[in-house]
Amino acid sequence: MQRYRCVACRRSYNALTGTPLARLRLRDKWLQYFQCLIESTPVRSAASRVAVAKSTSFRWRHRFIAAMLRAPRPQLTGIVEADETYHLESQKGSRHLDRPPRKRGGKASRRGISSELDCILVARDRNRQTCDFVTGRGPVSASQLMKHLKPVLAPDVLLVTDAAKAYQAFAKQAGITHEAINVRAGIRVRGALHIQGVNGWHSRYKTWLRRFNGVASRYLANYTGWQRVLDAAELTAPRQWLHIAVASD
Repeated sequence: MQRYRCVACRRSYNALTGTPLARLRLRDKWLQYFQCLIESTPVRSAASRVAVAKSTSFRWRHRFIAAMLRAPRPQLTGIVEADETYHLESQKGSRHLDRPPRKRGGKASRRGISSELDCILVARDRNRQTCDFVTGRGPVSASQLMKHLKPVLAPDVLLVTDAAKAYQAFAKQAGITHEAINVRAGIRVRGALHIQGVNGWHSRYKTWLRRFNGVASRYLANYTGWQRVLDAAELTAPRQWLHIAVASD
């Protein structure tokens, strides 16, 4: 790979410097590994298929996905649905737990939404453009919505959510038109207003995630982004994935 030298600081670099793919070896196997990502192949199976170590397979998975997710998020327009789903906090792979270990994933010690759950916020418009965010532990707040959701919404959107108060407070603060669907009262659809598109995405994501037998909280944003790319079905060839990973800045 061609290297270049900066005239000012005299440091050398190449096309991958400063990207998540920097310093990775075995470039002749990258396209084959991108095919494993397209097929959602588990770490061990991908390692065997590409003939690399299991540790290399795990590192490549997250470096490649991180590279893909550097691309700018789309702007959501028209009618935008937003809702959260929750994932039990996991310290899988950590050598130093800050709580007693669980067996086979375990379950939360308290019912309902608590600080033991990671919040995944998903917004999706009727053009099937999707944005996902891991906002933190526990219920989503208006301040988190301002931080994550506001930048991806067009000014004239109609935001459709459930009746959670955080969305009402956010919409008022952001000056966004908002309609709430009282899902707890059994109301699913009100005319053209519903959140079934985003809830369908949640369902597909949870079904897809089961094949990995647990995901650590620190990597959760990579997995939601990975599923978003797969669900969009716009990048279907390894060369497309590699091009986006290298070109994103």
